[in-house]
Amino acid sequence: MVAPRYDTTMAPTNIDRRTGWQRVKSILIGNPIESHQDAHHRLKKRVALPVFASDAISSTAYATEEILIVFLSLAGAGVAAYTRLVPISLLVVVLLAIVASSYRQTIYSYPSGGGSYVVSKENLGKYPSLIAGGSLLIDYVLTVAVSVSGGVAAIVSAFNGLAPYRVHLCIGFVLIMTYANLRGLKESGALFAPPTYLYIVSLFSLIIVGLYRVYFQDLPAIPHEGEARELLDATGALTMFYFLKAFASGAVALTGVEAVSNGVPSFEKPESRNASRTLILMAVILGSSFFGLSVLAQHLEPVKDEHGIIKDTVLAQMAEHVYGGRNAAFFIMQFATFGILILAANTAYADFPRLTSIIARDNYLPRQFANRGDRLVFSNGIILLAISASALIVAFGGLVNSLIPLYAVGVFTGFSLSQAGMCIHHVRHREARWRFHLVINAIGAVTTFFVAGIVIVVKFTDGAWIPVVVIPSMTIFFTAINRHYVRVKEFLKVADQVAPRFRTHFVVVLAGSVNAGVVQAVKYAQSLNPDRLLGLSIVGSDEEGAELNRVWSQTFPDVTLETPVDDFRNLTDKVLEEIERLDGLQDDDIVTVVIPEFVTSLRSQWLHNQSALAIKARLLFRPNTVVTSIPIVIP
Repeated sequence: MVAPRYDTTMAPTNIDRRTGWQRVKSILIGNPIESHQDAHHRLKKRVALPVFASDAISSTAYATEEILIVFLSLAGAGVAAYTRLVPISLLVVVLLAIVASSYRQTIYSYPSGGGSYVVSKENLGKYPSLIAGGSLLIDYVLTVAVSVSGGVAAIVSAFNGLAPYRVHLCIGFVLIMTYANLRGLKESGALFAPPTYLYIVSLFSLIIVGLYRVYFQDLPAIPHEGEARELLDATGALTMFYFLKAFASGAVALTGVEAVSNGVPSFEKPESRNASRTLILMAVILGSSFFGLSVLAQHLEPVKDEHGIIKDTVLAQMAEHVYGGRNAAFFIMQFATFGILILAANTAYADFPRLTSIIARDNYLPRQFANRGDRLVFSNGIILLAISASALIVAFGGLVNSLIPLYAVGVFTGFSLSQAGMCIHHVRHREARWRFHLVINAIGAVTTFFVAGIVIVVKFTDGAWIPVVVIPSMTIFFTAINRHYVRVKEFLKVADQVAPRFRTHFVVVLAGSVNAGVVQAVKYAQSLNPDRLLGLSIVGSDEEGAELNRVWSQTFPDVTLETPVDDFRNLTDKVLEEIERLDGLQDDDIVTVVIPEFVTSLRSQWLHNQSALAIKARLLFRPNTVVTSIPIVIP
């Protein structure tokens, strides 16, 4: 017997079943990645450093400047301000060492990520964790706004003519970063690595060359005139209030330190060890560069005012003076600063979506934030971050000075709660050397709590009141969302040993006329074997109803058709009214509404009446009602 032969030359292979929108997404952000490939998209330490540490390292570009603004522009201390710059920098470096040591323990104790939120949840309870979560989310939004604004400020320092387009440039860079992160963490990390390392090299080159010229070539201070000269000639008193305010401004250098502990799951295995080493390297780079810049600034005396009249940043002034003008070395430093500040926001893009997913899994944020997108990233969180940061940039005109007072409150609130939670963790679990770790975390908790209090008090009227109000408001928002999910869960819970009562089944087929779609809908309805079946057509007159009944009875002799007249031409309301009336004739419990629906290509779908969509949307809120669409696909 000869086996039959089949002609396979025309058999379709690799049929692309994606919709038009899915094809567009693939072109824009790349093809979808399968879930099991997640491990192949983890980060190596050399890529993780720019992804998670760029925020903290980039703060060196504006932290020293913020200290000088307080002393020169607010306190009016003149040249005496530079004598306080190094002591404040030392305090910040000590604080950095304490915080980094604490988060290193968090990395090993909580390798699933989440940082302050997870630590607070497991050790301090519900409300402290929500405060920590709200603080971190605000911190990440501000990270994007401040970093992008600072990066644009570096470009404006090099090209002053771009100043009128500051906000437009900021929004443009936010969109670019959003796009890069929607493509996936690994791709964005590879994109952001070169600018981060260029900035580190450029920054240490400036410090080394500058200090060499100061100590061995007697490089004098920067000559100033005009507004800058007036600031230097001032003789205001350096009171404790302004010293604390300057310290609070310099403490923004610590922003982003917690990012590594939040993103541990993104590292290659062993995750905790790689994350810990990245954190230590970040702390060393940040501490040494921040202190080195402060020492250099003490000798070179750069000037910056509160209102931005002096357009050049402190870093730009020092680079121009050290390198002898606006030459190649100066522009490399400026573009490196621009690059690190713009891309520092990527730290928030890496951690904000992951944190929102953790909070969403705990039912304190909408569950959509827990879903991964096509590229294994939390796309909804990325989009929310971009929208929030853009709104802040527009509201504050893209000025770093205006945004900084909002920054440190959330940062140090999260630090305090995290380290307090780690203290309780050590007491509960009593791991190796737990007493030593307890002392470190206790010192850190007290110190960061004290710093948070300083920030709130000395910068309250400058804008610190905003996070003070917003963080508790977010806690109330989280609680309201959780209350909804709890209520839904209780409503859907199946009671033990309770059998559901019998429900009769009433099926209504909506029809505008007798056509192929209605025939399919009626056949489907009959296959359900309902207790009662009838058709429903809303007509414009009795004559129209009589004609439709005549055709209907010939096609479906066993199915009754109701043809109520709608005098007000409101199809959706009339359908709901008739279903209520028909359902009330008997004590039916379950009503199924079958809607034949014509589906054409996207190019021509808009030409058809979308009444079925409106009816389905209204019926969605009717209890004990099932809506079934019978799609009639027209090629």
